[in-house]
Amino acid sequence: MTSASTAQSAIAGRAGSDRATAGEPTGDRATTSGAGNVPAIVRRRLATVDARLDGHAWLATAVVVVIAAILRFVGLSSPKGKIFDETYYAKDAYGLIDRGVEWNYKDNGPSYVVHPPLGKWLIGLGEWAFGYQDPETNISVPGHLMTTAPEFGWRFAAAVAGTLSVLMLVRIGRRMFRSTTLGCAAGLLLALDGFHLVLSRAALLDIFLLLFVLAAFGALVLDRDARRRRWARALDAGLDPSARGRAGRPPSTWRDWPWWRLAAGVLLGCACAVKWSGLYFVPAFALLVIFWEVGVRRSAGVRHPWRDALLDELPWLLLAGVLMVGTYLATWSGWLLSDDGYYRLASRYPNTPGLSDAPVIGPLINLWEYHRAAYGFHAQLDDPHKYQSWPWQWLLLGRPVAFYWAGDGNCGAPQCASEVLLLGTPLLWWSFLPALAATAWLGLARRDWRAGAILLTVAAGLLPWFWFALDGRTMFSFYLAPALPFLVLAVVYVLGAIISPAPAPGTAAPPRSGEELSDRRLVGGIVAGAYVLLVALCFGYFYPIFVGQLMTYADWSARMWLDGRWI
Repeated sequence: MTSASTAQSAIAGRAGSDRATAGEPTGDRATTSGAGNVPAIVRRRLATVDARLDGHAWLATAVVVVIAAILRFVGLSSPKGKIFDETYYAKDAYGLIDRGVEWNYKDNGPSYVVHPPLGKWLIGLGEWAFGYQDPETNISVPGHLMTTAPEFGWRFAAAVAGTLSVLMLVRIGRRMFRSTTLGCAAGLLLALDGFHLVLSRAALLDIFLLLFVLAAFGALVLDRDARRRRWARALDAGLDPSARGRAGRPPSTWRDWPWWRLAAGVLLGCACAVKWSGLYFVPAFALLVIFWEVGVRRSAGVRHPWRDALLDELPWLLLAGVLMVGTYLATWSGWLLSDDGYYRLASRYPNTPGLSDAPVIGPLINLWEYHRAAYGFHAQLDDPHKYQSWPWQWLLLGRPVAFYWAGDGNCGAPQCASEVLLLGTPLLWWSFLPALAATAWLGLARRDWRAGAILLTVAAGLLPWFWFALDGRTMFSFYLAPALPFLVLAVVYVLGAIISPAPAPGTAAPPRSGEELSDRRLVGGIVAGAYVLLVALCFGYFYPIFVGQLMTYADWSARMWLDGRWI
């Protein structure tokens, strides 16, 4: 037997034990490299979604995104005034746009804030474009693009971020599940979630954290596909993956660098620059990269996939980390390049130890001291709050947060109500725990990389808060926001399993007759479609308390399904 045929046998043997893509629906075409002596099973393992422009898929995506945009932008300036924590973030955002730092216009001095500036910079861009008004400080400035209701200005960026996250989830879902239908189902479920809708219509930070975490995950999925295509091309060109050293690895030029992985580092830096809780996703995403790189080497037939993956990819992960830190620091440029920021100059805070006015290094030392003070605030945040909740309540909707409430107005009844309640669409959210359990079961049974990626990311967004709960830290349900798209992906993963059965190990299609498979998909499609329809109807019923519509008190009370827990 020749060395080439020996290598091919090793490739086929390793690929046969690697079922990383088992159970993937085949609604869209998958690409493999051209002709060659690569075994068919390896070609399937390295297949990725067709990257060519698909007009029908983009048309379906556009429909879902338009639905999301209409729900988020129509009536965006209502309720009037600042609701919930808009009273802080809208003001801080204007200070950033006006002076480069958060500024207290009442006291005419820098504001002490405990969150990084990027989310407030984005809110401020909406205020710059559409105007800002604050009766408390008599500030009223017109927009540079057009002047609208001031509420529209400070909520505009959140609505854009919410709409973009729906677009991203459609495309990420399509790529992961190889199905435009399932991708659009994921985007539509996110668009019709009340929790996501409320955050998309309020000037808070969490929708931006959600956006950047989801974008970083999407970049890593693209990186995974790009690396698999690289290995497929190399195998088609005659690469022997069992060879030692560089001879057993694909040739590398600057075009083959993991650009999407580096982009993920930048996006994670943006996430951390919105809220520090973005850090929880950094180790999770690094693990995904390592697991995926080991998987592609194992599929290709590399002798030592773990060793080679660590040697090859750790330097790139370190570079992505450097880009993440650099991006984070860049968002503090307003603070670093001016003398107005809190703790910026040691001479203004003579009673604060550790500050320095030394050239170059002084601002970085002071920024570190600022971070230490902010961390101390977060670590000791245990003041009771009416709407605080614990992590084990979040997926059960145990204690939603009321952003706005009013009991006046003309609703045609003696008592009226208008509320903006941060409440997930109940039918969708009460599906999350069963969906996570089913995803874990199916993922283990199929050894499916998609299930592992979903579960690991959900864990990164949820489990750290259980640790803080042991210290009695004050926390709220919106801390779960960046995990929300992945909870939706878990639901869609299960819907995909209902629609399409998993193929047997080493086969390209399920071992069923065409008629039997068609019947299975028809019944599964009806079940999945019925579920999405019920979620839409549930969303429609609760829509008035997502956007603050005026209604009779009786109608409002009928929507308080868990009574005092929701009031």
